[in-house]
Amino acid sequence: MNDFYKDVLTGAVFVTGLIGFISGEFIISSTLFAAAAITSNVNLNRKRGNAGHLSCK
Repeated sequence: MNDFYKDVLTGAVFVTGLIGFISGEFIISSTLFAAAAITSNVNLNRKRGNAGHLSCK
């Protein structure tokens, strides 16, 4: 799966969470927002090449 499809999938999860929030499904929407945030952060760190590295700067 290339980066474009990962970005589209993350965007789709975010939009689904937004629609769930508008319709009043707060537990489901907050779970979808969290999933979108985590996958976005993981994908961004993989693109930068610093996944799994801890630094104390």
